[in-house]
Amino acid sequence: MKHRLLLLCWWATLLTGIARAQSPQTKALHLALAHATADTSRVLLLADLSASYRYSHLDSVQHYARQGLRLARQVHYPKGEGRCLSRMGMLLGEWGNLPQALRVNLQALRLNEASHDQEGTARTLNQTGLLYYALDDGRPALDYFFRAQRIYKQGIGDDSQLISVLTNIGTSYMLLNRLDSAELFLRRAYTLTTRSRTVEQSCWGNPLPYMLREMGLLASMRGQSEKAIRYYHLSAQAALPENDQRSRSRAYQYLAELYQLRQQPDSSIYYARKALAVGQSLPFMVGVMRNSNLLASTFTGRGQNDSTLKYMRLMVAAADSLHNPQRIKQLDAIGFAEQQRLRLLEEKQAQLQQQIRVAVLIAVMGMLALATLLLWRNNRAQKLANSRLQRLNEQILSQTTELTQQRDELGRALQDLKVAQNQLVLRERMASLGDLMNGVAQEVRRPVQRVRELAGISELLCQELRGEFTRCASHLEDGEYLDEMLQNLAHYQTGIVQAGQRADVIVRGMLEYASAQPGPRQPTALNGFAEDYLRITYHDLRAKHRYLMVALLFELDPAVGSVPVVRQDFGRALIGLFSNAFYAVQQRQQQMLGEEYVPQIKLITRRTTGRVEIRVRDNGPGIPAADLSNIFQRFFTTKPVSEGTGLGLSLSYDIVTRGHGGTLTVESEVGRFTEFCITLIAAESSPAQL
Repeated sequence: MKHRLLLLCWWATLLTGIARAQSPQTKALHLALAHATADTSRVLLLADLSASYRYSHLDSVQHYARQGLRLARQVHYPKGEGRCLSRMGMLLGEWGNLPQALRVNLQALRLNEASHDQEGTARTLNQTGLLYYALDDGRPALDYFFRAQRIYKQGIGDDSQLISVLTNIGTSYMLLNRLDSAELFLRRAYTLTTRSRTVEQSCWGNPLPYMLREMGLLASMRGQSEKAIRYYHLSAQAALPENDQRSRSRAYQYLAELYQLRQQPDSSIYYARKALAVGQSLPFMVGVMRNSNLLASTFTGRGQNDSTLKYMRLMVAAADSLHNPQRIKQLDAIGFAEQQRLRLLEEKQAQLQQQIRVAVLIAVMGMLALATLLLWRNNRAQKLANSRLQRLNEQILSQTTELTQQRDELGRALQDLKVAQNQLVLRERMASLGDLMNGVAQEVRRPVQRVRELAGISELLCQELRGEFTRCASHLEDGEYLDEMLQNLAHYQTGIVQAGQRADVIVRGMLEYASAQPGPRQPTALNGFAEDYLRITYHDLRAKHRYLMVALLFELDPAVGSVPVVRQDFGRALIGLFSNAFYAVQQRQQQMLGEEYVPQIKLITRRTTGRVEIRVRDNGPGIPAADLSNIFQRFFTTKPVSEGTGLGLSLSYDIVTRGHGGTLTVESEVGRFTEFCITLIAAESSPAQL
């Protein structure tokens, strides 16, 4: 950052080598004034020319401002009059006549606002804030600075003015000892200065000296004296190209005050005298007062009474011009009057806005009333037309309704006849099929049993023959061959026995399926009933497969209570589901030999509004999606032919749906689970268990 500032100062120094040069725009403004023909243009150019001398030749400020003011009043140009009055107010402030400066600034502000001169208004607000800052009154100063900032942020004016306002805000925050806020605005001003391409094109010149000086003051207040000294010197150097005597005087003054704090009286006296000399040349009364006071106090400490008296006189004269009691009273009165004017203006604006709102509301209500009247008229005409159409429609509708009712009655009668006919045909077919199945099963059952008995006897005879041949095998030449044949014969007989057992199971299933004599429904505690049947099925399976271990999990809802079911039939339905689940986990266990797998079957019961659910979930291999739609069809099975008949799940489905009016559904995910869900209708009574 230090190198940037040095570069800025070096660049500003190169703009001119003349020690007493004016603003870079002064010469251009003189040329423009010489060629201007319109009086209004000349007034604005005179105001800008006056501003270009603000920190070097105050007499020139007064000369060009008065000349522009006379011309503006002659041609009745309030915008130019407001700008020239603003320059006069700035001059009075530099001379120390603060009451008159405030009075002139407020007069200029009224002209700026009346002529809608936003740029002039912002500049006058900025100057008014500086007057309050000169009296060490930071809060009203901030109010004016922020009002000016809002205008400049709209893109009005040049960058130098916005930079000046940002720096003024930072300086006012330092006066209120809010250093963080001060640093924020000073850094914004510095960033805008480094990026701006128009900062040197304004009649107000480059605000860099002022900004550097205030950044040095901030460093000094934070105890960074070396950094503050560098900033002050950079500020004094940056003031040379435009002959900014005021900034030079203030930079030397800050240096003198800092050296006094550091107990370096010689350096303090040196810079205080330089600051006093530059300030007297303007004259800059605030600087004259502060520097003469500093010198007087320093020489008093040294016992140099002549020098003390000399600077005390200068200080008293400057202080009288700034803080004269009569002037302070005038200043307070003017400030109070301005605040009253602002309040009245705000009240008038509020009243005007209220009147506008009332007028808009009345207009809107009038438009709404007119629209309501038109809508009422249209609605009335529409209602009359609708009433005529409604009478016609009622006549047509009554006739249509009669015809529709007759048609619907005929359609329902025809549909009922078709349904009754289909049901009769279906019942006949089912009865015939049941009788046929029952008869076939009865006829097949006896020869199957006879085959089983004969196969068992043959197996025993084969075993006895093998025993006899074993004793005589040493005397026979083909003993081994005969023994092998007898062994094969015994094996075949065993297969015949197993096939007979399987055929007997199928026949029993057909008899059960063909049975058309349902038993009575009895209230049954479903939780205990389902749990008992699960354990019975498991123990029956363990008797056949002793090495099968399955984890039985229960999640039984006590609210299920008792439900009327045909116990024998419903038990068969549950056994079908449980057997299917045990078969599934057994198959997966055989597929996952050597892998970690725990067979699990979970029984879940749950009561909902008017319904009871029984869920049987296993962690077997699952059912493929293609087989789910056929899982409850008769004789459909995924088991090998020797192990399944395809009647177990079909029988369970018929018992639940036809026998008990419930539903049986299945959900499955291959490799994860299969879950069957029975849903029965239950009364909304208290779940008293048997």
